[in-house]
Amino acid sequence: MSDFTSIFSRYEPLLEDYSQFLDACNTPLPYVVRINTIKTTIQKSIDAFSDLSIDVIPCEWNPLLFQIDTTSPGNTLPYLLGWIHGQEEVSSLPPLVLNPSPGDIVWDTCASPGSKTSQLAALMDDRGLIVANDSNLRRMPALRSNLERLGVTIAAVTHSDARHFSLKPFDFTTFDSALVDAPCSGEGTIRKNPSALRKWSLEKLFSLQKLQLSILRRAINVVKSGGTVVYSTCTFSPEENELVIDKILSEENCTLVPFDLPIASSPGTTEWDGIQLDSSLHLCKRIWPNQNNTGGFFIAKLEVK
Repeated sequence: MSDFTSIFSRYEPLLEDYSQFLDACNTPLPYVVRINTIKTTIQKSIDAFSDLSIDVIPCEWNPLLFQIDTTSPGNTLPYLLGWIHGQEEVSSLPPLVLNPSPGDIVWDTCASPGSKTSQLAALMDDRGLIVANDSNLRRMPALRSNLERLGVTIAAVTHSDARHFSLKPFDFTTFDSALVDAPCSGEGTIRKNPSALRKWSLEKLFSLQKLQLSILRRAINVVKSGGTVVYSTCTFSPEENELVIDKILSEENCTLVPFDLPIASSPGTTEWDGIQLDSSLHLCKRIWPNQNNTGGFFIAKLEVK
């Protein structure tokens, strides 16, 4: 058993089957791609891989996702044409929860490398506007390159600290919705990135919490009344998940709203480390690796008042 058990033991009270959870964390993830409907169709993509003698396994809950039996998907013609994009199953959930409409104005606060931005664009039929922002200059080339390859025409790419994001360059004053896929400790990526926990510490979790709170607060402040903000992380720690939402609920004019997921999940916890949290946090969703053979994720859906 990997040495991450000393870290993950703190989550045993949140899990129905801790042993299954550890077993899943020790199992590598299959490689999954998303079909880019801006450029192609499901059948055309499957036929293209069949012509290359590459097997694909459709995802049970989402026909736009499938496992692909190759170690070099980036060298295939469907990838180069922008027909597919590598994206974990759980990574595709936050855009589905946000569920933007064609013509909407959407803010993707931490957009690079563009997986969720391009998925949002596809959900919007590439109509409207997505402000795809990232604060890390080194990640900007990947964001721009992926959006261009995938044929996204509605994205305005910005390089800014999301905590202090300004609407001054734009001719609108609020967004219809925002996706905050926040920087996090990445515990839920352990199956594809075994070194994710190399620098793990409680101090790091609380440092990230401050950043996450600031970004989420800014998103709530620039989304219109009645608009939606989806907060997500690829980590397990309540410090970066429920405690962030609990703080936001007490300080900002917003509320959690219920939503459904097409895969198995667990409700958010309303108690952690002896601290009682907002009772509405059960409306959040946790996806544990052993529930669907995926990575780990946390999602909360907020309505701005």
